[in-house]
Amino acid sequence: MERLIPRAGLRALCLSAVLSLPATANAVLISEILYDASSTDTGNVFVELYGAPGTNLTGWSLQGVNGGNGATYKTVALSGLIPSDGVFTIGDLLTGGGSNVANTDLNVSVDFQNGPDSIRLFNGVTLIDAIGYGNFTGQVFAGEGLAAPAPAAGSSLARISPLIDTGNNLSDFIILATPTPGTVPLTAVPLPASLYLLGSGLALLGTRRRMRGR
Repeated sequence: MERLIPRAGLRALCLSAVLSLPATANAVLISEILYDASSTDTGNVFVELYGAPGTNLTGWSLQGVNGGNGATYKTVALSGLIPSDGVFTIGDLLTGGGSNVANTDLNVSVDFQNGPDSIRLFNGVTLIDAIGYGNFTGQVFAGEGLAAPAPAAGSSLARISPLIDTGNNLSDFIILATPTPGTVPLTAVPLPASLYLLGSGLALLGTRRRMRGR
């Protein structure tokens, strides 16, 4: 049964989670991907990042790794600043410009293969994050830990907590029947009682969502 995570009350829980982050947490993470749209992929697929506001992504890139032979088949150069809400959405570019994806911060050709394949995030030559999806039996896996499942067409893979990377794609990502570009999930990671009370006392509730033009 598909498990969906509610997307509200993020600010208070994010503050609490920041205080309890493991030392291996990255400043920028892949937070959601849609690589197989229910119709044509062109203009409808996306990769979403979550990270520190103001991070300059010039010099960063996304790389697609073919599960069949381990070769990098696609490199996407990134640019722009992560906005104040921490959510940076990269929408696939339509032939005439723009994208059908809502809330985009960058529109480029970001149509990755259906897999089993992997997507890796680099800052220069430094590997920052990676996700592999699908059945890699007899294939080359370039993600973290165990592979995330392969969603049905039109569904996305979303990180359960945008602040935590356990190093295992299978436990870090879930399938969303309805993709949510431009939003991040409510953390499902249990927090110490003292941190929960601190976050709750701030009363900074509300969905972290930007409703910008396409």
